[in-house]
Amino acid sequence: MRQNVDVAIIGSGEAGIYAAYELTRLCPDRKVLVLEKGQDIYTRNCPIVAGKVKECVQCPVCGTMCGFGGAGAFSDGKFNFTTAFGGWLTDFMDEEEVMGLIGYVDEINVHHGATTQVYSTESPAAKALAKRALEFDLHLLQARCKHLGTENNLRILQNIYEDLRERAQFRFGAEVEHIERVEEGYRLTLKGGDEVDCRWLIAGPGRSGAEWFAKECQGLGIKLINNQVDIGVRVELPAQVFEHITDVVYESKLVYRTKGYGDQVRTFCMNPYGHVVAENVEGINTVNGHSYADPALQSKNTNFALLVSNRFTEPFNEPYRYGKHIASLSNMLAGGVLVQRFGDLVAGIRTNEHRLGKSFTRPTLTAAVPGDLSLALPKRQLDDIIEMIYQLDKLAPGTANYDTLLYGAEVKFYSSRLSLSSELETELPGFFAIGDGAGVTRGLAQAGASGVKVARVIAGRLERMGG
Repeated sequence: MRQNVDVAIIGSGEAGIYAAYELTRLCPDRKVLVLEKGQDIYTRNCPIVAGKVKECVQCPVCGTMCGFGGAGAFSDGKFNFTTAFGGWLTDFMDEEEVMGLIGYVDEINVHHGATTQVYSTESPAAKALAKRALEFDLHLLQARCKHLGTENNLRILQNIYEDLRERAQFRFGAEVEHIERVEEGYRLTLKGGDEVDCRWLIAGPGRSGAEWFAKECQGLGIKLINNQVDIGVRVELPAQVFEHITDVVYESKLVYRTKGYGDQVRTFCMNPYGHVVAENVEGINTVNGHSYADPALQSKNTNFALLVSNRFTEPFNEPYRYGKHIASLSNMLAGGVLVQRFGDLVAGIRTNEHRLGKSFTRPTLTAAVPGDLSLALPKRQLDDIIEMIYQLDKLAPGTANYDTLLYGAEVKFYSSRLSLSSELETELPGFFAIGDGAGVTRGLAQAGASGVKVARVIAGRLERMGG
C-alpha cells in the first residue's frame, strides 16, 4: 500500500509532537502524517515500570523509549527555560528566538494541564547557593525550571494526544526502514512493505532511532558532523544531603572542570525523592531516574547523573556506537544495570550482595546487580567522576559517604549532528531534522522548540506557494 501526504513526520517524541501540533494549527487543510514505531500514549508500556518483571525482557520495540511522547514520556518532566543547556539551537538561530519558541511550547503544555510553578536561579536563596558553589569551583548554570512530575507528564501528553489526533493522522507500529528521494519529494518504506510519499519530510527519530537515522542520512549523501557522547553514572543518596539545594532550584545543573584531566563533569537530571530506573536503548540497558510530584509516590532518596562530556574529532565519526559499547560492558558484567557503593569503588572492592545489604542507603532500583564499575567504565571518566563527587561533598556534605550508590552505566546518546541550515533543513530541500535524534537538542524544552520552528518554516513556504 502506498499513501500520499503533504507532510510526513518520523517519530512522535517531543519534537515530532510539537511539529505536528503547530503544522495542523497553521495548515489545517494539509495532510499531516506521523509515523511512530512504538504505540500510542495509552498502549505503550514497560513490564519493569508496570512491576511485572525486575529485569529487561528485550521487547521488540522498547515501550520506555518509543511511542507517543518518546523517551520523555516516562521521565519526570523537567522543562528548562534556558539555552545554556538542553541543546544547541542557538547554533542555528538567535537566543531570543529560541527562548520565544520554548515559551510557546510551555504555553501549549499549560493549556493541556501543566503546572505554572517555576523554580528559578534568580531568587536570593538561589543566588546565595551559586555564590557558595563558586567557592568550590562548582558552577551553577542559570535557568528557570518546571517540574511536571512523572504522573502529570503522562496526563499532559494524553491531553495533547486527544487534541492532536483529531487534526493529524497517526500510524503507530509503523517503523520506517528506508528514506528515498523521489521527484516530488520523499518516499518512506515501512517495515512490512508499505510506502509513504510526501512533499515535506520532518525527521524526529529520537535517541532510539539516532543510529538508524545517521545511516540513512549517509546513504542520502547528507554530511554528518561529529557530536558528543556523555558517559557516567547515576548517583543515589539520602534526600537530606541535597535538600538545601533541591528545595531552592530543584534541577541544579552544577558543572566542574577536573584538575586531573581538565574534563568537564556535570550533574544532570536531578530527582529529589525520586527513583532510579532502567531503560533499554536498542538492546542496551542503561540507567535513568525520575520523580513524582505526588508525595505519596516519592522515595527517601535523591538521584542524579554525573556525566563526563566527550567530543570526538576525525577520523572517528561514531560517538553513538562508542557510547553503546561502554554501556554494553556493564550489561556484560551484571546482565543489566550495575550498582556499587562509592566507598567500595574508592577502596577497589567489588560490591556484592552482602556489602550492599549493609548499606544505609537502600537502592530504589532493586533489579540492579552489585558489582565493580571500574571494570566497565574507562579509567579517565571514572577518575573524573570520583573527583567530582569529592568536590560536591564540599557543597553538599554527605555526597562522598561510603554508602552513596553509583549505578552504571548512564550514557546519553546523541546522533552525529547533520549539516543543517538556520531553518533546520538538511542539504536536501524539504527535508528537516529535529530533536535529540538529529543531534540538535537534548531535552524536552528545546526538542519541542525545534519542532515548532520547522513547522513554521514549512507553513510559511506553503503560504508563499499559494496555500
